[in-house]
Amino acid sequence: MSQSIEERLFMIRYKAAEQSHLIIKDQDTCLHCKTKECNFFCPADVYDWHPDEKKTSVAFENCIECGTCRLACPDYNIEWVYPTGGHGITYKLG
Repeated sequence: MSQSIEERLFMIRYKAAEQSHLIIKDQDTCLHCKTKECNFFCPADVYDWHPDEKKTSVAFENCIECGTCRLACPDYNIEWVYPTGGHGITYKLG
């Protein structure tokens, strides 16, 4: 039986900060990106393209801090830093 991403994310806990540690530097760059790769490379489905709004949303609260986004965006349009002040991810089983 295959689990959804949401079910898998339930196994980890977050202390989400009020401000995102993931920043889209320029939404116009996302608008002109033909592949919208960030919608596919993030294992936690943090990024979502909204064609009606012509922008990428960032659900930073779901970030598992793997750092894939800072390397995989072909335009290097995502700024990624570790969450500050004790915020971020806590793994329950490891």
